[in-house]
Amino acid sequence: MLDQFSREILDFERIWWLLPGPKDEMIAERLGCSAADYYDHLLSLLDHAPARDYDPLTIHRLRRIRASANRASGA
Repeated sequence: MLDQFSREILDFERIWWLLPGPKDEMIAERLGCSAADYYDHLLSLLDHAPARDYDPLTIHRLRRIRASANRASGA
């Protein structure tokens, strides 16, 4: 099962570009955490089955971005 904070992170990641202001500021304001904590938690969700079940499109998009970045860096 996905906890509330994880759902809030996925919900935010799905729509953040529609909101006014810098993403880092919106993370602090809406989620009450630092951008570093946000990204750490978000990355941990990419391979978490309940996160995939909750928001498959966002997880799939982020996994594609991660795979592309890994290929580009030679990892």
